[in-house]
Amino acid sequence: MSVPTIDLFSDTKTRPSKPMLHAMVAAETGDEQAGEDPTTIALQERVASLLGKEAALFVPSGTMCNQIAIAVQCQPGDEIIADKTAHIINFEAAGVAVIARAMIKPLDGLRGLFSVSQAKEAIRAGFRHAPSSKMVSVEQTANLGGGSVWPLEVLQSIQELSAEHNLVTHMDGARLLNAVVASGVSAADYGATVDTVWIDLSKGLGCPIGGVIAGSQDFIDQAWPWKQRLGGSMRQSGILAAAGLYALDHNVKRLAEDHLNAKNLAIQLAQIPGIKIDPTTVETNILLINVADAKLSAYDISEKLLLDGVRIGAMGPDIMRAVTHLDVDEAGITHAADAFKTICS
Repeated sequence: MSVPTIDLFSDTKTRPSKPMLHAMVAAETGDEQAGEDPTTIALQERVASLLGKEAALFVPSGTMCNQIAIAVQCQPGDEIIADKTAHIINFEAAGVAVIARAMIKPLDGLRGLFSVSQAKEAIRAGFRHAPSSKMVSVEQTANLGGGSVWPLEVLQSIQELSAEHNLVTHMDGARLLNAVVASGVSAADYGATVDTVWIDLSKGLGCPIGGVIAGSQDFIDQAWPWKQRLGGSMRQSGILAAAGLYALDHNVKRLAEDHLNAKNLAIQLAQIPGIKIDPTTVETNILLINVADAKLSAYDISEKLLLDGVRIGAMGPDIMRAVTHLDVDEAGITHAADAFKTICS
């Protein structure tokens, strides 16, 4: 298999920079489970403040953040309202059903974003033969929606609706900071619209591992046993937490470069016959490329791109997804577009 030099498969492909690695090596550490790791504590306090919450918890992955939030706040048989493209439905190995023993009601939103009226219609009326509505979950940004950003006013309206019906609200904030940079809305303002929220460190921020979930102090107290049950407790985790602190200091504002590269890639791809993509819909660092009218399938194009050192994933026979990040520069974007043009012509 060819090793890609320009990897647009996902922003999870980022690798820690040398300065980040130096910060990790120099980290002050201790026993995280005993509350003795100062770097981990500093990261948790930093993220709690960033998201406007009382407390936060560092865990190995974003999926664990979602599963902990759901396990703490939902009982077996409860129902979660989410868009049909949500990560908790499509990419977490049915963890909601296995761990929390809850179920999900998928909504058919637009580019991963459902409306307030859709959410209202989905809320169960309390019929004893049906599951009980308990949580409304949103994904910021919406991955399978092409990195679309939830508008703050929509989230505020969903929060008001949820409060009226005694529902908890959760934000899968895997790319929340991309939304912050793209919209100019603060992470705290987005965080204020939900009860629980987390950020991923291992995507656009360039860390090797980790997510940090935030909420009330009571929520975090209840999250700790679930972190233990799921194998998320660590020891000298300051080595990893140091990468997160470095990323928050150095890699947030630069997300704008990824957004610009994604837009530029979309503009170049839109000029290729057989390729359908609207550059005006590219809000952050994800673009969905429709190749239904091309001579080759998405799988064929993906294989041929890899031979030229470019990796872009196929989401099916007609759709490809490209994700820009800190390891792909402007020259890499141009190379990827040129390779695409050569293959499709």
